[in-house]
Amino acid sequence: MPQVNKKYKDTVFRHLFSEKEPLLELYNAVNGTAYTDPDGLEINTLENAIYMKFKNDISFVFGAELYLYEHQATVNPNMPLRNLFYVSTLLQGMIAKEDLYRSSRVHIPTPKFLVFYNGVQEQPETVEYRLSELFECPTKAPELELTVKVLNINEGNNETIVEASQYLHDYVRYVSMVRKNMCSMTLEKAVEAAIDTCIREGILAEYLKKHKAEVEAMSIFEYNEERHLKRVHDDALQEGLEKGIEEGIEKGRLQLLCQLMQEGILTEQDAIERAGMSKDEFLEMCEGMKGVLSE
Repeated sequence: MPQVNKKYKDTVFRHLFSEKEPLLELYNAVNGTAYTDPDGLEINTLENAIYMKFKNDISFVFGAELYLYEHQATVNPNMPLRNLFYVSTLLQGMIAKEDLYRSSRVHIPTPKFLVFYNGVQEQPETVEYRLSELFECPTKAPELELTVKVLNINEGNNETIVEASQYLHDYVRYVSMVRKNMCSMTLEKAVEAAIDTCIREGILAEYLKKHKAEVEAMSIFEYNEERHLKRVHDDALQEGLEKGIEEGIEKGRLQLLCQLMQEGILTEQDAIERAGMSKDEFLEMCEGMKGVLSE
């Protein structure tokens, strides 16, 4: 298995669309536009900030608008809250030199939030999550609102958008190949075979040739994490308690990080960052889990 270190902790989606050319193509596909100058994009992704144990995927300014794109392989109705943290931090950096106490208005780009979903759980083509849906006391006129649009990009969904971007189309094909291969192969073999097939058939060929080791490592970690969390979620679901589900998923995620660190798949520092804990807290927790992980 390729060594998963700091430079491999991105997802394939985030890594692929972190460059301006594929990102502009994705923007055009989503918005039905035909812009051709990638330099019109100003990428400002939060590279080293982790909030609620998750990392901002892609954010950029284009014209007078601020776009936050996220990729999800699991259904997550908490995306509005996560995006609230992300956009607050981004805007804070963008207006750092502005005086918010002055009498004239400070202008900010209009934020827009989009999630690209390609998990195995059945979902509609498009769904919207709202921050107000998380309020303990529902209100018909929330004074604070944030709406996130989720696009299902699994094969057969949102085909107009997927077909409008060759990069997105090829990414969807790659993901589909890996999942189909996993029905008859180990995860490592499934990823390797999918990459070889894609290169042979001209699917993300140049990208995969250039970043083969990174893509293998990122994919293996992604699918290990996805399958592990799904198994933990299913076990907790049988208990029938929402709190049990949340606690079970979090416990399972931390167990996986400890295991991957102990097996040398993740560096200690990378595992600590993903856990969102201090070094002492994380190592103490892993020490306490040794018996569970060895079973």
